[in-house]
Amino acid sequence: QVQLVESGGGLVQPGGSLRLSCANSLVNFEKYDMAWYRQAPGKQRELVADIPRSGRANYAESVKGRFTISRNNAEHMVWLEMNSLKPEDTADYYCYAQHSYLAQITYWGQGTQVTVAS
Repeated sequence: QVQLVESGGGLVQPGGSLRLSCANSLVNFEKYDMAWYRQAPGKQRELVADIPRSGRANYAESVKGRFTISRNNAEHMVWLEMNSLKPEDTADYYCYAQHSYLAQITYWGQGTQVTVAS
């Protein structure tokens, strides 16, 4: 059974940093496009950043210049480095995988909570 397991969330003060990790058991991980989504209380889930198999990352406007997504195919890992955190970054963050050729094959992690508060 495929698993995506997030870690690294927690409570941080405004201006602080966190690094989220997503470990996975995907077979042929290098063939998957990966992404981080987040969902704040009472809001819809939104795309934060994605990194396709080509490795060229894309970011939501709200996090550009503050967040960095990266991956290591050999280690089956995806990270989200978050700097200059703001209270509006508070949300549950989810790791997402989509096969780059068979788009119907998708997986979600269980989420990790990030709270930015004084």
